[in-house]
Amino acid sequence: MNVKSHLGRALLASAAFTFAAGTAFAADIFVIGGKPDDPFWSIVKRGAEDAGIVAEAQGGSVTWLGPQNYDNLGVDAAELIRQAIDQGADAIVGPDWVPEAMDPAFMAVREAGIPLVIYNAGGLAAADKLDAMNYVGSDDYKAGEAGGKYLAEQGNTNGVCINTLPGAANVENFCKGFTDGIAAAGGEGSVLPLPATSFGSATAVAQAVRAHLLQNPQINAVFTVGNVDSNSAVSGVQQSGKMGQVAICGINFDETILQNIKDGKMACAIDQQGYHQGFLAVSILNGYVNYGLTVPTREILTGPGIISSENVEATMAGVAEGTR
Repeated sequence: MNVKSHLGRALLASAAFTFAAGTAFAADIFVIGGKPDDPFWSIVKRGAEDAGIVAEAQGGSVTWLGPQNYDNLGVDAAELIRQAIDQGADAIVGPDWVPEAMDPAFMAVREAGIPLVIYNAGGLAAADKLDAMNYVGSDDYKAGEAGGKYLAEQGNTNGVCINTLPGAANVENFCKGFTDGIAAAGGEGSVLPLPATSFGSATAVAQAVRAHLLQNPQINAVFTVGNVDSNSAVSGVQQSGKMGQVAICGINFDETILQNIKDGKMACAIDQQGYHQGFLAVSILNGYVNYGLTVPTREILTGPGIISSENVEATMAGVAEGTR
């Protein structure tokens, strides 16, 4: 039996009964996220849509709004937030990627009296600043820190974080956590910033990693800020001729990354459970709009967790189902 399909039908039946009883008010929830075809964000979107089964059965809806690309992330995301307001959102979920560009739009959400949950980026500090109900997601700094410490403890004590989205708060925190984590474990960390157009570009990242490793032979660890970049880093390390000498770890993962960990081509991946981020954020807001339900634990952490050779096989089933 497909457990998720069974659960979805059960939630749908339960929600349909509630709606028929006349106790729901129907919540139109807008979710600001990444590109729908982004491997990580497609999982977050899946979680939001699964939670939306209940909202839709109650007469509501879940609408996903994502940018066409990441070239002008903060400004584009702020525009999506304002679109959600203009389209009559009853509640909004969004990541605080670039605060200086996005915070005025989030403040407009609260000024309009629309309930808000911050997820994925920004942490509880952003939720407090923006008067949001909750923060749902990983701690970005701790995620990078965990990667840095893990690599250093495995003997890879000189590492570089490949920053393909300079200026994005969560990515800056990933890299800051990484350099601090590897330093705390007795190593040395640095950051290689690349143009934002390189995020998700296999060729650009692979070439940058190859060149940087050849120019800096002392580096024996590479840390990336997304699963697409991790796969590209593997290619870059291979092109440099240093596979087996340079360990690779990064934020998020997919089936290819898990296979690379299993095969020894990657040391680890940092899990932030994107499915939970989308599912929990939408569920919280749907319950609040319909029934006034709140979750007193305002910081709901979905990570970080480390996926390594020790637990990689246990994670593969979830990836195959589109939830990990």
